[in-house]
Amino acid sequence: MIKINLVAVERQRTKKRVAFQIGQKLTVVCSLILVAGAVFIGWRYWSLNAESARLDTEIANAQTETTRLRSIIAQVEQFEARKGQLEERVTLIEQLRKDQSGPVHMLDQISRALPPMLWLTALKQGATPNEVLMEGACTTMTGLSDFVANLEASGYFRRSVEIVSSTTDTIQTAPGQLIRFSIKALFMLPGQPEPPPTPTPVAARPRR
Repeated sequence: MIKINLVAVERQRTKKRVAFQIGQKLTVVCSLILVAGAVFIGWRYWSLNAESARLDTEIANAQTETTRLRSIIAQVEQFEARKGQLEERVTLIEQLRKDQSGPVHMLDQISRALPPMLWLTALKQGATPNEVLMEGACTTMTGLSDFVANLEASGYFRRSVEIVSSTTDTIQTAPGQLIRFSIKALFMLPGQPEPPPTPTPVAARPRR
């Protein structure tokens, strides 16, 4: 008579069923993990693409703004250069006007300073542009002194006006004498700073 161990067979079937169920659960869990991983990767890929597109847009806008600012900077530089040129021209024009008006004021002040019975025979420029050499004649030393005083009081000539030379000639007609003189003056417009004094050369000492 053959005996069949049904208990052992049932145990094996139970083990197989349990193993199958565990395998199914593992398969489902792995599938869920794979799906979740795919979803995460897809979302991350989309997020990175969106961020990249946003950065590309910002970079393009920044480049456009940089180009615009460079154009504005170039225009400002051109304006500054043009402004500098115009300022130089204005300064030059003003200087030319001053240079033109200087001789006019000088002649006007000299003519105003002339006392009676005194006249000029020569008017020359000295060693510097503002230095004026005047030669003339008068009938009295008082007239010459008045002329020098009038020049100094005009405000257009630096004090003091120097009498370089004076000689007296005898004439037959009244007043009997003629004083010829030469004076040196430094002409300056009001408000013009005085030039520095010319240094006096020091004579070399003889060697012993």
